[in-house]
Amino acid sequence: MTKVLAIDGSYRDGGVTDQVVDVMAESLRNSGAEVEVVFLRDYPIEFCLNCRECTQQPGEAPGKCVLQDGMQGLIDKIEDSDALILASPTNFGAVTALFKRFMERLIVYGYWPWGQNSPKNRKVDAPKKEAILISSCGAPGFFGRWLFGTHKQLKTATEVIGAQAVGTLFTGYAAKKTDYRLPEKLKEKARVLAERLHQAQ
Repeated sequence: MTKVLAIDGSYRDGGVTDQVVDVMAESLRNSGAEVEVVFLRDYPIEFCLNCRECTQQPGEAPGKCVLQDGMQGLIDKIEDSDALILASPTNFGAVTALFKRFMERLIVYGYWPWGQNSPKNRKVDAPKKEAILISSCGAPGFFGRWLFGTHKQLKTATEVIGAQAVGTLFTGYAAKKTDYRLPEKLKEKARVLAERLHQAQ
C-alpha cells in the first residue's frame, strides 16, 4: 500500500490550504493509499539551534538532532513515506513561520563537516520520491505563484528531503472571504493531482 505523508503549514483549521489537503487525502484514500496528515500548528517542533551537530554525522541517513522534540519522529515519517504533499499558505510573501521552522530543521539532510564550505545533500544520489506542492495567497493565483517566494521554498524543501515535485496547486484570491470554500473546479484539480501522485508510485 502506498504511504503518503502530507505536511500542512497552515495556521487555521479548515482554511484554504487545509481544504485542498483534505480533498487530496480523501481522493488518495479512495484510491487505496494510506495517508497521514501532519499539521505543523499542532506538532512539537522547536527552532533550530544552528549548532550543526546533526550535519557532522556522515552517511546517507539524516543526522540526529540534539533537540528532543517531535522532529525526529517527523523525519522518520518522511523517510518511511512513498510520496509527499507539502502545503503552506503565503504569509508576507513566503511560507508561514510554521513551515519555515520545519524547513530549517531539515538541515539534518545535509552533511556539513567543519571546514567544508557548504553542505552536501545526503539524498542527492537516492531514488526520488514524488511530491505535490500546495499553497494559497490573496493575489490572483498566477501572479501569486511568480511574485511570492512560497512555491520556491516548498520546492526547496522537497528537494532537500530527496523528492521531486510532480504537480502543484496554487490557489489565488484566498483572502476575499472569511469562510472561503474551495470551488468545485479547484477540488477537481486537487483530485487530478492526487491521482497523478498515486499513479507515480
